[in-house]
Amino acid sequence: METLYSGYALLILLTVAAGMTRVWRGTSRADQMQAALLFGTAGVAILLLLAFALDRPALVDVALVFALLAVIVSAAFVRAAWEKRSHGNELKEHDGGS
Repeated sequence: METLYSGYALLILLTVAAGMTRVWRGTSRADQMQAALLFGTAGVAILLLLAFALDRPALVDVALVFALLAVIVSAAFVRAAWEKRSHGNELKEHDGGS
């Protein structure tokens, strides 16, 4: 069973390597953020697989912390993008009315 979990962890690691091309070729900040969230999700999955493969329950705790950090980072990104967009619209409306 350990070999199966390790194989799955390697497969996920390969998909992360494929996703790395999207970070380098990302056309927008949103594309790059999605790739970063892919890395976080894959990291959590790899940690969970290794926790069961190596019989290390502490890795489950580390995976949970990473999952919580991913939620916070994505919420901060959306909030920053929303504020930037709303401030940009206010400036356009103000400039157009003058």
